[in-house]
Amino acid sequence: MQNYIIQIIVTAVCIIALPFIKHITRRLIQSYARVNKKMETRTHQVIRVINVSINLSFFIVIILIWGVDGRNLLIAISSVFAVIGVALFAQWSILSNITAGIIIFFTSQFRIGDYIRILDKDMPLDAYVEDILSFHTVLRTRDGEVISYPNSLFFQKGVSILQIDGWDDEVSD
Repeated sequence: MQNYIIQIIVTAVCIIALPFIKHITRRLIQSYARVNKKMETRTHQVIRVINVSINLSFFIVIILIWGVDGRNLLIAISSVFAVIGVALFAQWSILSNITAGIIIFFTSQFRIGDYIRILDKDMPLDAYVEDILSFHTVLRTRDGEVISYPNSLFFQKGVSILQIDGWDDEVSD
């Protein structure tokens, strides 16, 4: 027991600090969302993703505190990533869509309710942003068509935010 007293104390400090870190992070994201007028559901999605990252980091720190050899840990982590990589090989864009969803949340490129134009030479699209989810954004065209657009494509295509007022007048001219 004497040999492990330092590890026990540091582990206890980490366990006590974890809820505080998550609380502070949640408050920072919520205040950012309030200032930038983000939807509450979208804010909770981002908080969930950040909490998973914090929990994984906490798990790795605890493993290192208890003296798991770094090389063995690296082998275990690389094995896990290899399995995940094989599982997601056909759907590699899932991770890029989640990352893009978080970037869209923090960069305020467009918001829910905006009328946007996706600048694509093959298939331009004008639509209202109905919802921004972790993997995709839900768009609705003026014809009522609902389109699920992958978040990662917003970084490959240009996006213009259009004015809703007077737009019909400009189109008819």
